[in-house]
Amino acid sequence: MRILLVSWEYPPVVVGGLGRHVHHLATELATQGHEIVVLTRRPSGTDAVTHPTTDQVVDGVRVIAVAEDPPEFEFGADMMPWTLAMGHAFIRAGLKILAGERNSLSDTTWTPEVVHAHDWLVAHPAITLAEFFDCPLVTTIHATEAGRHSGWVSGRTNRQVHSVEWWLATESDAIITCSESMRDEVFRLFGPAAQVADDAVRAPSSPLADIQVIHNGIDITTWPFAPRTPQPGPPELLFAGRLEYEKGVQDLLAALPRIRRTHPGTTLTVAGTGTQQEWLVEQARRHRVSKAVQFVGAVGHDELVGLMHRCSAIVLPSRYEPFGIVALEAAATGAPLVVSTAGGLGEAVTEPITGLTFAPADVSGLAAAVRATLADPGAAADRARRARDRLTADFSWSEVAERTAGVYLSAKRRVRHPVGRPRIVERPLPERDPGQLA
Repeated sequence: MRILLVSWEYPPVVVGGLGRHVHHLATELATQGHEIVVLTRRPSGTDAVTHPTTDQVVDGVRVIAVAEDPPEFEFGADMMPWTLAMGHAFIRAGLKILAGERNSLSDTTWTPEVVHAHDWLVAHPAITLAEFFDCPLVTTIHATEAGRHSGWVSGRTNRQVHSVEWWLATESDAIITCSESMRDEVFRLFGPAAQVADDAVRAPSSPLADIQVIHNGIDITTWPFAPRTPQPGPPELLFAGRLEYEKGVQDLLAALPRIRRTHPGTTLTVAGTGTQQEWLVEQARRHRVSKAVQFVGAVGHDELVGLMHRCSAIVLPSRYEPFGIVALEAAATGAPLVVSTAGGLGEAVTEPITGLTFAPADVSGLAAAVRATLADPGAAADRARRARDRLTADFSWSEVAERTAGVYLSAKRRVRHPVGRPRIVERPLPERDPGQLA
């Protein structure tokens, strides 16, 4: 198939896990014989003079990286204008390069058979190009604005993002989520159940496309395994990820004094950056564990692997987590897993087979799970080995690509009807029975 992937991040422009996901998916689809074009962007804060649009083949994938337009928008300060400007540049490049102009790589134009959008930031170009080429639109929803904010979309920007997510979901001919919990969340937020009560999102009645669950994959060759061996000195815990409220690092800091009472000298390394870093540093002071916690910021791949090899356990205390790719990466290295049951983490880790778990925001449960892991290193090592063994069977990129291609083949472009704006309330959506998905 000829497949157009649209993503706001793709190596070397990587903001988070989405960029790595799209890269692995694209290269594996290309390996399996599909013709892949990725429409993405050049780095933020550049322009067409310093960083012009490029069109090249990398790892068997044709990557069109679009230059930023001259207007001065910053993602952090002007998120919606910045996103709309990026989408406008994507559309122009897509129409010019793919539909209207011969290029250095081909003497003919290239027409996609399917457009695959990754998250709301590319809603406008993905919807437009799928409409122009008259082909199905497949969307992977990696997370939602409501989910990231515990069900609340009360701020102006939150509401704007939510409305774009709703529009993209409504326009899609097939939807992919990375976990069953995300499937439930998307259905609850954008499906017909969200239109039945006054305290829900109100939108014109329109059936949501089929939602398929395809877990994220992992290339275990880049995350080398190291068997656990007894380490001298006190235990070392590790957190790796974005420093945002929904990642729950504050709960780990609150649990650390309890952990240190039974395992004196235990330290915590926090690897990552985010908007909550200063607040988390203050939380460490508040719980009187500042000397036991080291905030190391963003780390390179090799350094992160080294931290995973050295740690007594990696703790991922997310309050909201669509999937939790860090859990797979840590499992590949042999790090014992202690994770919350939030979203996809609860599906990726099975207690007591591949790790120990606790309820999101449960500080006591978190402390108990970490204590149990540290109290029996042999059992923790056994769980870590079983976790890695599971990766090769359930989370290979070849499996992910094959299942995604199956979604492409079955997707059919639906008849479009005009839709109005959704009415968005400021209260969290009510929980729905997952049985309604049947």
